[in-house]
Amino acid sequence: MTTRHLEVFLAVARVGSMSGAAKELYISQPTVSQVIAELEEHYHTRLFERLQKRLYITPAGQQLQRYAQQITDLFSQMDQEMDHTAHHRLLRVGATITIGSCLLPGLVARFESVCPSTQVQVYVDNTQAIEGMLCRSELDLALVEGKISSPQLRTFDVLDDQLVLICAPDHPLAKQNKVTPQQLQGQQFIMRETGSGTRALFEEFLRQNQVQINVKWSCHSSDSVLAAVAAGQGLAMLSLVLVQKPAAQGQVAILPLQRAGLSRSFQLVYHKDKYLSAVMRQFIKSLPHAPPVLG
Repeated sequence: MTTRHLEVFLAVARVGSMSGAAKELYISQPTVSQVIAELEEHYHTRLFERLQKRLYITPAGQQLQRYAQQITDLFSQMDQEMDHTAHHRLLRVGATITIGSCLLPGLVARFESVCPSTQVQVYVDNTQAIEGMLCRSELDLALVEGKISSPQLRTFDVLDDQLVLICAPDHPLAKQNKVTPQQLQGQQFIMRETGSGTRALFEEFLRQNQVQINVKWSCHSSDSVLAAVAAGQGLAMLSLVLVQKPAAQGQVAILPLQRAGLSRSFQLVYHKDKYLSAVMRQFIKSLPHAPPVLG
């Protein structure tokens, strides 16, 4: 039985004749008769009584009519909703906190100007959280600055970035021409939270240089890190794109850390089995350095 069976049945019940239903549906009368016969055979009951060349719906037919009307109405609603979805597409974009603060707003605004019928939903969290959402298909794609560990995900470099050491303008280190890794020993730091790509890269730098610091603050927000540094609460390591403006305004100072080697790349990430829809492809093309993934 299909929804077409129900549509034919409802037409017969509505007009009260096989010929009338056939005319309404632009099909032959034998086809209508066959559909009704198939339904009666399927349910092992008569749906119409044939009396003196007229059709009268039976109690069983009335019961089926109520259900059939609900089912066909729901099916029609589903068609309308899916058609609306096809023409008003959704793109779920994830971003790590640094990218969500400095890069993604402009990217999304530019994309929406090109694809105004696409609804964009943005989720901003640390690298670890974004990676999990991609693996669970809760995001279509993401832009991250941290290291991706899952073999299920594909990554492509899209923009170069660099971490820089910052402090308050009146901090003793701000007056020095250079700062060595050893001078960070025991210093108080304002750190991003565990799971952050920024934090992971800096902690690797500390391990390589055998330096231990005092983590005074742990923050999900880069703005909170900047505010704490400006208030003299300690040092911090953040993306250059985040600190250029506050440094130019004299709120924080960028320190010339020696042998830092803290360069990295912002990366496009999506699941290796993900189908690249037209909307995803358009978004990828809008990236500063679109990767060669659209072949």
